[in-house]
Amino acid sequence: MAVRASLACFPTEPALHESCAMPWGVAVTPFSAVDERGTPPATGDEGHLLPRCESCFAYFSILCPLSRWSWTCAVCSAENDLSNDAAARYARDGAHDPPEMRSAFVDLLLPEEDEAAPAAAPTPVYVAAIDLSSLPPGSLFGLLTFSSKIGLYDVQGPIPVVKNVFISHDLDGGLHVDLEDVMPLCSFLAPIDSCKDSIAEALETIKPISSWEVAASTSEGQNHGLHHTRGFGVALDVLANYLSSEYGNTFELGDTDYVLQEQGTFYKNLAASAVQAGVCVDIFAITNEYVDLASLKILSVESGGSLFLYSSTDESTLPQDIYKMLSRPYAFGCVMRLRTSSQFKIANSYGHFFPDPQYMHVQHINCCDSFATYSYDFEFEKDSRFSRKSSLPILQIAFKYTVLVHDGDTSDVILASLSDVVEARLLLQEWLVTAISQYNKAYQNVASGGGAGIYNVDVNFSHCSQLQPLSRFVFSILLSPLLQVSSHPDYQTYLQCLFRFAEINNR
Repeated sequence: MAVRASLACFPTEPALHESCAMPWGVAVTPFSAVDERGTPPATGDEGHLLPRCESCFAYFSILCPLSRWSWTCAVCSAENDLSNDAAARYARDGAHDPPEMRSAFVDLLLPEEDEAAPAAAPTPVYVAAIDLSSLPPGSLFGLLTFSSKIGLYDVQGPIPVVKNVFISHDLDGGLHVDLEDVMPLCSFLAPIDSCKDSIAEALETIKPISSWEVAASTSEGQNHGLHHTRGFGVALDVLANYLSSEYGNTFELGDTDYVLQEQGTFYKNLAASAVQAGVCVDIFAITNEYVDLASLKILSVESGGSLFLYSSTDESTLPQDIYKMLSRPYAFGCVMRLRTSSQFKIANSYGHFFPDPQYMHVQHINCCDSFATYSYDFEFEKDSRFSRKSSLPILQIAFKYTVLVHDGDTSDVILASLSDVVEARLLLQEWLVTAISQYNKAYQNVASGGGAGIYNVDVNFSHCSQLQPLSRFVFSILLSPLLQVSSHPDYQTYLQCLFRFAEINNR
């Protein structure tokens, strides 16, 4: 886990934070193999023995004052008793100290919740048209197509068979029959090892839908782009329920939210269903036409996925991108919680996660790679400040995740651009002007001449090397397609997702 702060030093009081005009927060890369200094974590296999605070439920760490039979929480300063086993654990000499006594960055293994009857690890399931050589041995593969109908492929027989289910206009884009009744899930998901040739044959039979088929299946006066996007949403809706049918999960979706609307509730409900089913949706759009990615991206962002946009298949890097995605390590079923000491709190959080409906500042992440980064903004609690006599500000980030072990102030600008590009440009310009003004005021860049004060405004941050790239960076953002009014809306949506998911680079 890497944690990078936006400021080298935290402000001591709210007035100082407001006067500096700089964002105050951290960027967290939870699944990074090393911390922000390049140091790997201290590891261990006794995560269930880690004591927790009885007041704020924070975890014991190297920052907590420790006595023979008690310890003090570094986050809330509450006193906690140690059990006999914990006291013996922390009474060891330095050479045999547990990981949490050796480093503030620890990676601890948790035992199975039910050791008496441990459940078999779920088999990875991939539903996509991709290079079969990219899938690890033992995976299951399902092939589903959609247009005005949904096609399910049975590739476990000698000849691939497709069963089609038409999307009904009478049911607002729903289906007359459940996919489980059309084809059992065990027939749909085929083992990659024994069915690779049959899967390849099925992929060869897929053809793009013709224009006359689109016209025939689209009602009079209906926009073709809307029709296809609605079919995409219905396909993912029934697919999420289809994949979860084996475990008996149920979902609640609105009956009237099938009409495509930007920022509509349909895709939010669909994302919630995907999260409950443990499905992470990555969208690969290969088109030069408008398909309203602003609506579709809600599904990928809130389910923990990514969005990719390619203008054509001729020069796209789609195969390479998919191969890289499937080859790199991933964490699944993640839960992240950031705790702060009492003087300050979380103001906002940004990233491809799904907030917990019950607990504040708890984020659920379906899928997370080593580059996924999440940002937090801080603000002071009411009538609070830091002082030399008070304890240092404390951050504690807990990240729970599962891995499959095989044998062998940019966030504010992006959020503003979601609704109004012009407003985002003005916001960014105003922020830079304020930062330059506060910098010049701090360094008192005033020269006297002719009896009048002449201000020599330093826009290059000559006295502060860390801020010197700032003006050039803001200028490049203002000129980028992200904040250009004339940019294609789908391309802007792609850039928004890209910037939100980008890892912070100190260079």
